[in-house]
Amino acid sequence: MSAEVFDDRRCILGEGPLWHPERAQLFWFDIMRHRLLSRDASGPLEWRFDEPVSAAGWVDTDTLLIASASGLWRFDLTDGGKTRICGLEQDNPVTRSNDGRADPWGGFWIGTMGRNAEGGAGAIYRFYQGKLHKLFAEITIPNAICFAPDRSCAYFTDTSTQKVMRLALDSEGWPEAAPVPFLDLSTEHLNPDGAVVDKDGTVWIAQWGAARVAAYAPDGAFLRAVDVPGVHATCPAFGGADFRTLYVTSARQGLSADVAHDQSPHGQTFALHNIAEGLPEPRVIL
Repeated sequence: MSAEVFDDRRCILGEGPLWHPERAQLFWFDIMRHRLLSRDASGPLEWRFDEPVSAAGWVDTDTLLIASASGLWRFDLTDGGKTRICGLEQDNPVTRSNDGRADPWGGFWIGTMGRNAEGGAGAIYRFYQGKLHKLFAEITIPNAICFAPDRSCAYFTDTSTQKVMRLALDSEGWPEAAPVPFLDLSTEHLNPDGAVVDKDGTVWIAQWGAARVAAYAPDGAFLRAVDVPGVHATCPAFGGADFRTLYVTSARQGLSADVAHDQSPHGQTFALHNIAEGLPEPRVIL
């Protein structure tokens, strides 16, 4: 299975791909350049912000919820207008937002981290019914936030630990027990980044530095891996007309100049067709 280039713009840190099910359109971020990117029939699209932006959920056809270094924002795709919903560590200049995803109850989970990956500087939050709640503190690099299709659990990682955790959820989507290990990738020297779950409950995890996305069964068994041209695969998302296309963002950050040259694939966004069948992302309820 070979990946094709979906978008050839080379992000410093591509992240947060979101397939908008009503617009049939992929959105993603170049965090370090403060950009939201997309494509439609007219070609490439871009919106610029005055601070890092990293993750989004869809609210309605023309509206996204966007996470930035200082807050959560309601963003209008028709005119580029934004309205702050709430602050997100807005008084802490050390941190910025990172990985995030809508949950099946209409909430939105978002992680923060140090701008220079300072140890334990970040946290994981849940925005739900108009309020932001801190779920976990002392996180270094929050990633892999995703949810089982039966709503039984969430997954997340602190990439610095090389371990992915499973978190049992109650009927309203709140943690009902302490997180437990789902995967320990330290023995393979693999770094879990962003993740998404398909309709069968398989967890697809981008692995930073390994040029691949790996699939794991709900019991943690390794199933297979698919290669992408960018060495730093950052986050996958299912989309397309039948949700059978896996889109994968990537990064140039941390690569030497001779590797991350202008003709390299690193930082581009890729598509792999007929990989598995995903599910539409839930709507965020503001």
